[in-house]
Amino acid sequence: MIVIVCPGQGSQTPGFLTPWIAESTFRDQLTGISDAVGIDLVAHGTVSDADTIRDTAVAQPLIVAAGLLTLSALFADGRRERVGGIAGHSVGELTAAAGAGILSETDAVAFVRERGAAMARAAAETPTGMSAVIGADETELLAQLDALGLYPANFNGGGQIVVAGALDALAQLAENPPARARVIPLQVAGAFHTRYMQPAVDHLTAFAATLTASDPTLPIWTNRDGSRVESGQAFVDLLVGQVSSPVRWDLCMDAFAAGVTGINEVAPAGALVGLAKRGLKGVPAVAIKTPDDLPAAFELIDQQA
Repeated sequence: MIVIVCPGQGSQTPGFLTPWIAESTFRDQLTGISDAVGIDLVAHGTVSDADTIRDTAVAQPLIVAAGLLTLSALFADGRRERVGGIAGHSVGELTAAAGAGILSETDAVAFVRERGAAMARAAAETPTGMSAVIGADETELLAQLDALGLYPANFNGGGQIVVAGALDALAQLAENPPARARVIPLQVAGAFHTRYMQPAVDHLTAFAATLTASDPTLPIWTNRDGSRVESGQAFVDLLVGQVSSPVRWDLCMDAFAAGVTGINEVAPAGALVGLAKRGLKGVPAVAIKTPDDLPAAFELIDQQA
């Protein structure tokens, strides 16, 4: 079973879409997505600097757009029928929802536009951030987070938990990390997947009611608990709630483990393949960073024929 995985915020880097728009098909697709969201994603994916694409309202549409470009190539020539399932990490769940047929591409990019803007507004209310903690004992870490008023935001597997909250509390955690652990500040603009995002949930609840959801035509797993979701409407509801609740990518990888034979990560790729190397050891994985990586991804899928 080949699983397609779609990365979340923080995976973008300046200029990462430059190799993609060198091909007219991808440039035209990205231009269409840009027009739909009212954001110049061509410029942001090629010439905008790191601070600009760190802005949540820019980063999230940019990441989903990159994933949609990749999916259009992966699913061509009948390959979609040979894919065993799809899942996304955080905002990557919007990419996955489009790939699974739950949302149209238009609705997915509209949702991510609203999501990014709403989360940016929520993040602006209080200075907060996120840090990755690697190698900590989970019980010890959770106790320390509770004492500092911090929250576990992403359980990523492979010994990595991303934590979120007030900047001064994150600094205290970095100064006094759990035993044998490293604390790495992340380049994101708020405490995502925590109570700080509740205003965004309220906005997205109303927006999601305007969308039409179809039941998935590819197996899809949710960040909520790693379970497979059969109802498109239920998945959209989970997309809304996910904004202020932890991402359980560790449980998603546990769900894949039963039958996965390969993983393809869509652009901007790398983070989820890295987690898979630790959490799904021995499973072949391709990080599709540029169109040059597509042949290896095609080969992985075509082996399922």
